[in-house]
Amino acid sequence: MKPIRYSATFDDVWIVEGARTPFIDYCGAFGDLTPTDMGIKAARGALERAGIPATEIGSVVTASMAPGEFHAYMLPRHVGLYSGVPVEVPAMNVQRICGSGFEALRQAGDDISRGYADVVLACGTESMTRNPIAAFGHRTGFKLGAPVEFKDYLWEALDDPAPGVSMIQTAENLAKKYGITREAVDEFAVLSFQRALDAQQAGRLAEEIVPVVNETFELPGYNPRHIRLPRKVEKVDADTHPRPSPLEALARLRPVYPGGVQTAGNSSALVDGAAAAVVASGAYLGKGHRSLARLVAAAVAGVPPEIMGIGPAPAIRAVLERAGLTLDDITIIEINEAQGAQTVACERELGLDRAKLNVNGGAIALGHPLAATGMRLTLAAARELRRRGGRYAIASACIGGGQGMALLLENPDAA
Repeated sequence: MKPIRYSATFDDVWIVEGARTPFIDYCGAFGDLTPTDMGIKAARGALERAGIPATEIGSVVTASMAPGEFHAYMLPRHVGLYSGVPVEVPAMNVQRICGSGFEALRQAGDDISRGYADVVLACGTESMTRNPIAAFGHRTGFKLGAPVEFKDYLWEALDDPAPGVSMIQTAENLAKKYGITREAVDEFAVLSFQRALDAQQAGRLAEEIVPVVNETFELPGYNPRHIRLPRKVEKVDADTHPRPSPLEALARLRPVYPGGVQTAGNSSALVDGAAAAVVASGAYLGKGHRSLARLVAAAVAGVPPEIMGIGPAPAIRAVLERAGLTLDDITIIEINEAQGAQTVACERELGLDRAKLNVNGGAIALGHPLAATGMRLTLAAARELRRRGGRYAIASACIGGGQGMALLLENPDAA
């Protein structure tokens, strides 16, 4: 049976600019920041870099997965309002798990293509630290002697109850399917860390980042919101997870499952962070604004849940087919490193050139704040495409439950 692939092209949709916060290790300096406040910070940074007044935004699309505060329902609205977007402009939140940041950009493209807005503010934000300790069955009360049960939302969400496997086990399934060894996965992780460190030292990651400081977000007539960093921390301006990670150090780590290939060192890091972009129509850009990339096409594909990590492969094939291109036309490819074996499986399935893949490091080194990841990958791919003078780039990710998503970008300055 031929898989159903959900894809479309965009004729005149442009990513004007974008920005992200640093990605900070779990329970670190961003541990007390809500996804809403991180999203506001990234959104304000994107607007400032784009040189577009917030008053010209016609739609706000956010992405966020786990609630990081009791008022999480208000996240899309507050990201817009506290970024200066007019009160009349609507806002919505989207959820496609690890593809949520991509989905926010796809929805922005649809808003522009269908004439709902000329300029859209898109944002992905996630606090892994503030995932709640939750109970879902206590609303009706407690029976005599029954356990009073609370569970870790973050930990429990790693399991897919349909196939009865964890996200790590889906990567182990791919390792078996593609004959991927522990050494191969560790070698890939070493490269991710080294590339991220090189990019950090060269200032390439700093180009993406808006520094975070203690700050108050005012909204006339309404209560202010705040960013409050830990005591003695005045500014956070760099990702914290990249670190020297030699092969011998990674090889000493225990696998998550006995005999498996995945460890804490070759899986995506838990981090907190947000990323945002301003997306506009070509007609609007005719007013003199320069763009970062053209959003050419988007595709989503379904795969068996027990091998969900292979999802980027059919999604990438679908977006290429939709645009009439081949992998040879692509200069830069980003695949989210949910797990090392998962990314290597996609590499082997597609026959990718590793020199084009995750060239500034991936989520093993930088971290994977779920709904922010797709936005980061897209902006990183667009910037690197410009640096290299290439024409096309792809950003993609696997998605828990058995999906993959990919966006195709074009460098407007390419010959």
